[in-house]
Amino acid sequence: MNYKELAEIVLQNVGGKENVEAFTHCATRLRFNLKDEERFKEEELKKCNGVMGTVIAGGQHQVIIGTDVSHVYDELTKVLEVTKAGGTESVVESTDLKKRFVFSDVLDTISGIFTPILPAITGAAMIKVLLILLTMTGLMKEGTQTYQILTFVGDTPFYFLPIMLSYSAAVKFKMNPMMGMLLGLMMIHPTYMSMVDAGEAVKLFGFMPVTLAKYTSTVIPVIMVVWVGSYVEKFSDKISPKAIRFFLKPLLTLLIMIPIAFVIIGPLGTIIGTWLESVLNVIQTQAPWSLPILFGVVAPIVIMLGMHYVVTIPLVMTAIAANGFDMLGAGFLVANVAQAGAALAIATLAKNVDFKALASSSGITALLGITEPAIYGVNLKLKKPFLCALIGGGIGGLICGIFGVKRIVFGPTGLTTIPIFIDPNNNMNFVFAIVGVVVSFVVAFALSYISAKRSQVIMREIGE
Repeated sequence: MNYKELAEIVLQNVGGKENVEAFTHCATRLRFNLKDEERFKEEELKKCNGVMGTVIAGGQHQVIIGTDVSHVYDELTKVLEVTKAGGTESVVESTDLKKRFVFSDVLDTISGIFTPILPAITGAAMIKVLLILLTMTGLMKEGTQTYQILTFVGDTPFYFLPIMLSYSAAVKFKMNPMMGMLLGLMMIHPTYMSMVDAGEAVKLFGFMPVTLAKYTSTVIPVIMVVWVGSYVEKFSDKISPKAIRFFLKPLLTLLIMIPIAFVIIGPLGTIIGTWLESVLNVIQTQAPWSLPILFGVVAPIVIMLGMHYVVTIPLVMTAIAANGFDMLGAGFLVANVAQAGAALAIATLAKNVDFKALASSSGITALLGITEPAIYGVNLKLKKPFLCALIGGGIGGLICGIFGVKRIVFGPTGLTTIPIFIDPNNNMNFVFAIVGVVVSFVVAFALSYISAKRSQVIMREIGE
């Protein structure tokens, strides 16, 4: 089955084009927002060759494809006749949807905002990792022009994070993306930043006190500003006469949003962000062992629920922006490797050629940081290997937690990206990350091998 055929089958089983409100994709999944959830044929999709599973979570209906997801996504955009904008693709207007504000909507919104910016964040993070490796091996000296260029390129998406978030948030909130970006840009304009550095009292229109807060590298303030801005833009459109709407609508939007952004929403978002930073800082300094252990166990479950971006990305970005590191990454690293160990143990035992190939390929993929094929295709299907992987991840997380393993730059967690744990100021950070990886893999592999060998059900399944 080629990608076009798979895309057509998926579309048919999510209710057809008329049932798709919007869709996007992550590393392994197609993520749909549907008008009528009853038309989502979960069992039919699971039977489809090329579909590894389905998940309904966070207001989204997710179809797990694997590493070929981008190709299927491209075919879907052709079938649905939409133009890719780098974010969530809107297919039809949702005016007939029930208006509601529930927890699942919040989760869907967070996922829709952060998922599109991941390639830029990941690419820049890998530049920073490369820079660390080049300087540690003596292939590049600090202070050279090349070093300086690579440094600011690696820092660019984090410094200008509000701009990227303002664009993706505008797309998600159905605001003009350029107007959304303008709201993000004005909050980090050099003149405003100079006012912040000067520290002198600033009043807008002579009477509105402006709270001088730095919005570079922040997450929450700009999302809140664009969310409010989307309603202001609709209001401006409604009251603007048609003859002069072209210039009056953006003018009114800005005039209303300037005081709201700098006097009300921006400072409020800063307070919320500061509180979140404080909570994370307390956890990472007072109980550094807790996060690696917790996510070493629950990371696969979070991934199964399709909530890994929603749960982790805002927390990780906030932690790295505030402290220069995060401790969730170590938990995800050992959890991924543990899933690989369990799948490869099954591959060692399997006699069925197809199952052996599936377990082998998915185990290797999990080592690289993409675990859905191993989870859905092998471990969860056989049950015991999945539980063994959770144990392995927990023990690996315990080791990383005890020794305070930190992820220095944001990036996916797998063996190919393990240099993100290299700390120029603490060589042992990387060493203990490796120890955690080895232990989690060995424990998961050994337990899965033994439990599968003793299970007649599993051995029959994999072709004894």
